[in-house]
Amino acid sequence: MLQPNARWRILEQETTKVTNLVNELNLSQVAARLLVNRGFTDPETASEFLMKDEPAFLDPFLLKGMAEAVDRIQSAVEKNEQILVFGDYDADGVSSTAVLVTALKMIGADCDYYIPNRFTEGYGPNNPALQWAKDEGYSLVITVDTGISAVTQADYAKEIGLDFIVTDHHEPPPTLPNSYTTINPKQPGCSYPFKELAGVGVAFKVAHGLLGRVPNELLDYAVIGTIADLVPLVGENRLLAKKGLRAFQTSDKIGIQALKDVCGMTAGEVEADHIGFAIGPRLNAAGRLDSAIPAVELLLAENREEANELASEIDRLNKERQKVVNDISKDAIAVVQEMDGIPEALVVAKEGWNAGVIGIVASRLVEKFYRPTIVLTIDPETGLAKGSARSIEGFDMFAELSKSRDILPHFGGHPMAAGMTLQSEHVGMLRERLIEQAKNGLAPEAFTPITTIDLTVAVDDVTIEVLKEIEELSPFGVENAKPRVLIDDVKLADIKQIGSDSSHLKFQFAGEAKTLDGIAFRKGDLFEHITPQASVSAVGTLSINEWNGRIKPQLIVDDLAVKQWQLFDWRSLQLNRVGTRLVDLPSEKSIVIAFQEKTFEACQERGIVVYRSSDPLPSFANNYIILLDVPSHREELYRLFEEGSPPSRIYVVFSEEEESFFKTNPNRDQFKWYYAFLKKRQSFKVADLKKLEAYKGWSSETTSFMNEVFNDLGFIQMDDQYLTIVEAPAKKDLSDSKTYQAKQEQTWLENELVYASYGQLRELFSERIGSKDSQKKETITHGL
Repeated sequence: MLQPNARWRILEQETTKVTNLVNELNLSQVAARLLVNRGFTDPETASEFLMKDEPAFLDPFLLKGMAEAVDRIQSAVEKNEQILVFGDYDADGVSSTAVLVTALKMIGADCDYYIPNRFTEGYGPNNPALQWAKDEGYSLVITVDTGISAVTQADYAKEIGLDFIVTDHHEPPPTLPNSYTTINPKQPGCSYPFKELAGVGVAFKVAHGLLGRVPNELLDYAVIGTIADLVPLVGENRLLAKKGLRAFQTSDKIGIQALKDVCGMTAGEVEADHIGFAIGPRLNAAGRLDSAIPAVELLLAENREEANELASEIDRLNKERQKVVNDISKDAIAVVQEMDGIPEALVVAKEGWNAGVIGIVASRLVEKFYRPTIVLTIDPETGLAKGSARSIEGFDMFAELSKSRDILPHFGGHPMAAGMTLQSEHVGMLRERLIEQAKNGLAPEAFTPITTIDLTVAVDDVTIEVLKEIEELSPFGVENAKPRVLIDDVKLADIKQIGSDSSHLKFQFAGEAKTLDGIAFRKGDLFEHITPQASVSAVGTLSINEWNGRIKPQLIVDDLAVKQWQLFDWRSLQLNRVGTRLVDLPSEKSIVIAFQEKTFEACQERGIVVYRSSDPLPSFANNYIILLDVPSHREELYRLFEEGSPPSRIYVVFSEEEESFFKTNPNRDQFKWYYAFLKKRQSFKVADLKKLEAYKGWSSETTSFMNEVFNDLGFIQMDDQYLTIVEAPAKKDLSDSKTYQAKQEQTWLENELVYASYGQLRELFSERIGSKDSQKKETITHGL
């Protein structure tokens, strides 16, 4: 067996709903099942999702506060008031700023923008910045992607005579800011049909309201925050993303072109992953390590040389950010590993960690330990701890942190992520509370990741045509994830390690009529844990691989499992090398067994934990059995598997110091000739055996063995000098001799265990554990 890294949850679809979509929309079974998984169970909603008819953007004035905001902005433009756009320092905030600044300038506004410094000002509007705006002559401040929690700042703005408009998308706190007006689809009393816009989506709607039309020229900005901020790619977000990706691909904006160049993006089709893994991280890097202002300047750039310089600087910051993240992640992981066991929730804090990357570090810890996680950096001068939280399925981080408002004066976020500031002296209290909340709120199995699988597909069903249909469901993201499929229990036509350091695996999954290529990145170490003869189950995403002019489907493998027990052939391994191979196996699962006492003693001398086959043994269930040598009798081997659950793996060494199989094993005709020879002479000198052996081409072991058998049967008597025939012995068969029986048993064991083919050896074990294996085979995939 090979256990997967996650629990596999396979979605099921109602056959009638799938069939209805297939018939009504002329879809394949695969595409129809995927749509049903996403809740599009009737032709109307499925067609709308697929955008068979071009959908329209929603009326921006359905947003509560939009009319008041547009009126105030238009009044400011008419009166030549100075307007300040107050943004945030992540990719969503940066792109939101670019959208609203561009829209304001399109209607003739005198405007500029302000991005707070993460390190000196922290998140969101702050009173000194508002005072600066007032002193500089601004009369209207409009937030984008921030401000919903700025209660005291809104009051301060009112005190100093500064109109303060909030546009945001984050979860509203119990008390909203007393602003001029607030636009947030999640705020109480807002009837806007779609609640999940990103900050840039809200800014885009404000631009829509100001211009009186859909601002298509801003879609290339809007797609950045929509995808980078991980909002659900359904409803209006899907429309923004789909149109935005096309706009981004053909954008004539100098800053976007420079950004694409530095990311190495060619003229090909732009996908959501390009934004999520190339564009977004670079825009984020500026605000994470220094100021986000260069990122806004890049998006708004009108000079190509300046844009190239800004893009290069942002790319450099991104490389620096990657190094900082790796260094802090190592520190944070070490902190967790030094704990006395892994608690139900992780809250780690340290002085000097870069506040700009702790959110990424929190994500890394969730990936490694799968616990709700908060990573904090402590400022020793102020005594403040600034942190980022990331959660796991079933644990609403925003709701759980809301229970600690007494020690969290500043926090906000979503069910899966949050940011906060608190006194460093309260970190321990927060840790204790969060651990207790996770302990009480989550079942033990919740701490193992879940992989949701859309459907099981056969190798032969994966075609280019089906993949093109799946692509119609894109762009993929939150709540419209790239479909995960299961290739279940299939044979391998090939498996090999690839890459300069053999860190990846390449497969060919065998179907009835064809094979399917698969690649598993960073899973090269599993090569030693999968036998070529195994039936493998693989979970991953399907894609089209274009190479050397050939177009083929392939599976990008996320997780692997082998449901049935596996046999690993270590028979070429010398006994003195076994210890080095055992290091690669988990000691808590490995049961090393010796049949012969000399093998047992040799292993003990080498420090190997080993059992005699006759000892009381641990349960084999889900464990690895390593058989070091050949038993004296087959029943010793069979006895191991008579009771209990079968092991998940069997490793066979079957080391022998004497390879008697290749030494003469006389047949009955040879016994018959030799007995007749002795009977004719009645007595024969032992010293003359060498002449006989030379004459017959026998070894001394052969004659010695036959002499022992005849002696067992009472056919001869032996001493140091003579072999003497016994007159009228009892009639017996060769098989009545214990020596003969032992020799035949040894020959069988060597033939069936040491020199048999892999297939023959597996069949031998299967006869003993096959029935138990079939009972257990389903436990991996259907564990939920």
